[in-house]
Amino acid sequence: MKHILKYIFSICLLFSVFLAQAQDTTVTKEIIQEKTKSETKKPAVKEILKDSIPKTDRYGLRVGVDLYKLTRGFYDKDYKGIEVVGDFRLTKKYYLAAELGFEDKTTDDTRLNSTATGTYIKAGFDYNMYENWLDMENLITIGLRGGFSTFSQDLNSYKIYNPNPYFGELPAITEGQKYSGLSAGWLEVTAGLKAKVFNNVFVGFGVQLKLLVMNSKPSGFDNLYIPGFNKTYDGSFGIGFNYTVSYFIPLYKKKVIIPEIKK
Repeated sequence: MKHILKYIFSICLLFSVFLAQAQDTTVTKEIIQEKTKSETKKPAVKEILKDSIPKTDRYGLRVGVDLYKLTRGFYDKDYKGIEVVGDFRLTKKYYLAAELGFEDKTTDDTRLNSTATGTYIKAGFDYNMYENWLDMENLITIGLRGGFSTFSQDLNSYKIYNPNPYFGELPAITEGQKYSGLSAGWLEVTAGLKAKVFNNVFVGFGVQLKLLVMNSKPSGFDNLYIPGFNKTYDGSFGIGFNYTVSYFIPLYKKKVIIPEIKK
């Protein structure tokens, strides 16, 4: 009897150990399977919208002067002039732009000496290619203008061309005749930049490539200089530039929300 109880006890012990080992193996397999599933599942990349950055765009009128024309008369006795420049911001990128000026320029050519005096206006638009950061207001622009000038020409003196100057050149003839009511029109492509140096104060530089489309000439000679267009020595093409300082007058503001996206 004693031996039978011993065998029964041994069988029960082995059976319990077997059950415990089986449960442990099952739990281990489940843990490994769950871990494998979690490792093979990659989290989806989502775009999270962080706090938006507020930006305020100012709209208004910018008015200034061309320092080159204003100061040129100090060192060039044959020139007097002034040009007022302005632009108005229409949209985020586009600006209405205009220039209004007066010039008095004496041209001393080999054969004649004449003085052109008159006013001009140029109007068109600028497109800002520069993307500003936050509250910056700098501009790098390209634009298009149409120009029109009304002026007069004073024929101060001229020389008659002598194809056989055996006895030398003929003396210059002082004419002193004035031709009024002249006009000219042109198109120009512009490129320039403006940078804010102080609060609302901008300095800028610009160049213009011009095409003369209308030119009423005085009787007997050509317009060597057209106010607003510049010299006409190169035919219908002209080049100009300006150096400006201007002041911005803010009229209203528009708020722009710039979302910052983090992946």
